Amino acid sequence: MLTRCATLILLSVLLAGCSLLPANPEAAPTPTTSAGVGMGMGMGPGSSMSARHHAPIPEPYSNLTAPPVDESALARAADIYTQHCASCHGDGGWGDGPAAQGLDPAPAPLARTSTRMSDAYLFWRMSEGGAPFASAMPAWKDTLSEQQIWETIAYLRALGSGQVTPQAASGGQALSPEQQAQQQAETLAKAVAQGVLTQDEADTFALLHTLLEERLAQATPAPGETMDIRQAAALAALLAEGAVTQAQVEQFNQAHDKLMAAGLEP
Repeated sequence: MLTRCATLILLSVLLAGCSLLPANPEAAPTPTTSAGVGMGMGMGPGSSMSARHHAPIPEPYSNLTAPPVDESALARAADIYTQHCASCHGDGGWGDGPAAQGLDPAPAPLARTSTRMSDAYLFWRMSEGGAPFASAMPAWKDTLSEQQIWETIAYLRALGSGQVTPQAASGGQALSPEQQAQQQAETLAKAVAQGVLTQDEADTFALLHTLLEERLAQATPAPGETMDIRQAAALAALLAEGAVTQAQVEQFNQAHDKLMAAGLEP
């Protein structure tokens, strides 16, 4: 049974990026737009990628689930990805394709984020493109069939899990856990050097971020389950198990807010 603290988290949390608990729950923004985009979450050019990943999923997409795919589907999707996606998102799905330079918001590292997002979220974003967030991503529902979109989603997740090898087409690195860890370490080191974070804050942020990534990787998102709900549940479980403390959570949130204010995407 969840602790009282964990239960309150699940009732009051509205996440912004990796921040899992508002320092002041009453100050948390409320998603209220008809388009399903949270107001006050910094949408539009220059907005946080993590904030976009926490946007609520609008109807009629909110309860979609992916159909099963086979090896032939992944092969077809590899060609679709190479033709339509790799120029921005990179061959390996790291968001570093040649056309990514100068784009604001920047292309997402799809190989990583696709393993964390629900079927419904990914189908919505691929179908409708970047219009809700003023990004350059096209609405692929005008080009690809529903089956092709689902197959491409499966390919992205296969990239992220290492199930498939990226095709060499547009350029960009293959995604790897080591690369992700190095990128985060460099960001936190820069934040400490610039006086944005203390070393203690950076260490706490890195610890909680790692624990959450591990917990999220253990479960497939349920239909209609947003990243807000998934991360709130993961944090509540960590609190209930005693793996983290309330003080660590508060320090994690404060560190996240400082990083975002300094323009350092965690």
